[in-house]
Amino acid sequence: MTGRRERLAASIQAVQDRIAAACAQVNRDPSEVMLLPVTKRFPASDAVLLAELGLVQLAENKDQEAGPKAQAVGELLPGVDVRWHMVGRLQRNKARSVVRWATVVQSVDSPRLADALARAVDSALTAGDRNSPLDVLIQVSLDGDAQRGGCPVEELPALADGVARKSELNLSGLMAVAPLGWPPDHAFDLLAKVFEQTRNDHPGITEMSAGMSSDLESAIAHGSTCVRVGTALLGDRPLTSP
Repeated sequence: MTGRRERLAASIQAVQDRIAAACAQVNRDPSEVMLLPVTKRFPASDAVLLAELGLVQLAENKDQEAGPKAQAVGELLPGVDVRWHMVGRLQRNKARSVVRWATVVQSVDSPRLADALARAVDSALTAGDRNSPLDVLIQVSLDGDAQRGGCPVEELPALADGVARKSELNLSGLMAVAPLGWPPDHAFDLLAKVFEQTRNDHPGITEMSAGMSSDLESAIAHGSTCVRVGTALLGDRPLTSP
């Protein structure tokens, strides 16, 4: 475990150095960019180590893995406020489960999913499984490819308005993944423009989640406030879940 902790600490420092260098290139303060580890297919023990090393906001892609992992981390780190982000595609029938462990859902991409999450949050609040609304980011499909998830750009204003009207949800910002084959600068430039347009209608949004291990520098140059990093922190993922 000591060796794993040391390797993670070194990886965290290396990624933080990349973030700092990228921020320096565009005169941004590194504190404006959150490093969000994506722990999918890694064990709860790694999540515990990351939290002990100061990264208490963690991300998962699948509810069936995240729920048990979040519970295990909570038991191993009593009193530590670990905030879990759902960053993968989410089916409506998973909403009731997700709101029990997620503080943030970054992948809201349709009115029907927003409705399902709002109902689930309402039930969880009533049952005492939650004590606050759910922070949500709308996932934007920059290329309109429905197979990869995300709300098409032209449908974004209506979805943002709908989310903002729900008291159970707190519209925090936008999330996107650079489409396959697109230069990252092109993708994140478009996202930045869409973000500003959305903020004109919803001045309270602050989060632009963009950038991963391979393209975080470009994302930061275009205003990302959250980089979702997996392999650069944790290494290559196991072929199967632990």
